[in-house]
Amino acid sequence: MQNRTDVFKSSILAGITIGIAGWGYLANSNIIGAILFSFGLLTVVSYKMKLYTGTAGFVDFKNENGKIVIAKPLLELLLVLGGNIIGCLLVGLLARLSPMDLTGSAQKILEGRLAIGAIRGGLLAIGCGFIMTTAVTFARKGQYLPLLFGVPLFIMCGFPHCVADAYYYLTVPFDYIANNFSDVLVFYIAIVFGNFIGCNLYRLIMKSNPQ
Repeated sequence: MQNRTDVFKSSILAGITIGIAGWGYLANSNIIGAILFSFGLLTVVSYKMKLYTGTAGFVDFKNENGKIVIAKPLLELLLVLGGNIIGCLLVGLLARLSPMDLTGSAQKILEGRLAIGAIRGGLLAIGCGFIMTTAVTFARKGQYLPLLFGVPLFIMCGFPHCVADAYYYLTVPFDYIANNFSDVLVFYIAIVFGNFIGCNLYRLIMKSNPQ
């Protein structure tokens, strides 16, 4: 079992990986870019890194006595998400050195997100969470087709992914973020929650962990 320091380090690496995948999508914001984004999740699964949307659907909310516990699993998820965001920030800072207009592409994505509003964004994020848990479940068994199709699927459907979105937001010009900080924060919290629901949709309905 990993200690919190190892979990945090792994989460940062996962954020860097997703950031690089997001970089590829910003450079090619089409189906090709969406397919290339699969590199991120393939790497996370292969190296067994800690990614929020690859962890939320598998967190155990019961202790050794079978009692439901909330605080500890949620703190673990927040630690993972925090590390993911730091990793995304590092890649977002590097993206500013690129000759490609990555900041412009990222701003267009963020503007589109804010235009639909937090409620709709959160609901759409459920779809991404469900796809992610499904993809990771099969990938852990060595079956990668759901991952290879699932990642482009959630991107083309416009389902927000809270770690990918963290990279996009952190690549946007800082003055734009500062001028729209409250809206961005509310929207981001909504999609984190939506992803969580989607990641746990299977066991919320079936009352069991995905197998």
